[in-house]
Amino acid sequence: MKRRFNRTQRNYIIAGLCMILVIMGVGYAAFSSQLKISGTSNITSNWSVKITDIQSKIVSGTPANASEPAHTDTTATFRTTLTSPGDTMQYDVTVSNEGDIDAKLDKITIPESTNPAIGFEVKGIEEGSLLRSKETALLTVIVKYNNVTEQPSDLTADLEVTLDYSQAPEGYVPPAKPITVDDLKALAVTEGDGLYADEYEVGKYTYKGANPNNYITFNNETWRIISIGADNTIKIMRNESIGNRAFDSGNSNAWETSDIKTYLNDTYLPTITTNQDKIVSHTWSIGGVTYGNSDLADQINDENGTQSQSASVGMITVSEYLRANSNIEQCENMSINNTNYTTCKTTNWMYSIVPSNGYLWTISPRDSTSISVFCVYGSTSNAGRFDYSDALNSYGVSPVLYLNSDITLTGDGSSANAFQIS
Repeated sequence: MKRRFNRTQRNYIIAGLCMILVIMGVGYAAFSSQLKISGTSNITSNWSVKITDIQSKIVSGTPANASEPAHTDTTATFRTTLTSPGDTMQYDVTVSNEGDIDAKLDKITIPESTNPAIGFEVKGIEEGSLLRSKETALLTVIVKYNNVTEQPSDLTADLEVTLDYSQAPEGYVPPAKPITVDDLKALAVTEGDGLYADEYEVGKYTYKGANPNNYITFNNETWRIISIGADNTIKIMRNESIGNRAFDSGNSNAWETSDIKTYLNDTYLPTITTNQDKIVSHTWSIGGVTYGNSDLADQINDENGTQSQSASVGMITVSEYLRANSNIEQCENMSINNTNYTTCKTTNWMYSIVPSNGYLWTISPRDSTSISVFCVYGSTSNAGRFDYSDALNSYGVSPVLYLNSDITLTGDGSSANAFQIS
């Protein structure tokens, strides 16, 4: 191992890649100092960032290791053979900080492929990331034989990745990594509280459970993410009612002409002064719903069967409230939700937004009348049940809106670290 000393105390990890041969090299300057003063002094800290493991796995096709991947403290080597378009091999290289000093990745240099027939991707370690003492980081290199129509004349591609580490300043906090909509969808779960692939609408994802990590700060207020649409728009709901209002003073359940639509889009919308430019005008599902129905798929079809004109602000549908519940067996549709409401309210995060001494309006009209609109009970005796009410009554209103698909977020969505629009 080659050691050298300098004042910047940097650690370099260098990788080279070709179709047949992939070489990673590490050469680092140990953290050290010479003290030239009277008396006796010593340094007890130790700088040691090194490669400690390398693993390969076939992602697709029939790629092969020409020789088994190997590593030392300073190098990782692997030889890859690709034979057919679509062949993909992945190499995971572990970088460990075995010293006593936290390290910061100042710069990562990744060139483009030198051969269009061979693609590569490097991920897992990012600029600004902190590698704490005794912790590890993973550098993943993916090699792929791209789809081509004939044998390429050039059979190699070179890649050289350079990771430049230095001592992390005291108290250093890594910059927050922007989270895209696709990053959110990659966190989808199949049980417990969290984001689920929606079983009723292809491409849609819905937050379910008692308290999933779907908090988002919008307009300097706490909102909750309802869902991610197939178009990647993010649908959010204010985390509390903005007060009681009539759905329509003329007692009509038609959203298009209702007083509440006018209020939300003409009076309330201008009060949003932060990130209003992130709001996407959208159509809203306003089809009529059958009271006590037991088929959520049919209900969603009914809701989606009638779409409003584009508007910036709306409210939840009945099905959105039901789909926010993780207890599908007991709470999936209106009929069983109303039977098991004392249980269902404990596994549905939207219930926490329903006013405790009243009701929360939905946007959904009852299909058999022109005056009734569905709402959710918040009162103690029937809390969590659906009912319908004349549109002229005043109930709680929680605004709902869509955010555009290209926003990025920071945070983890918990109540203590809500998503922030970056």
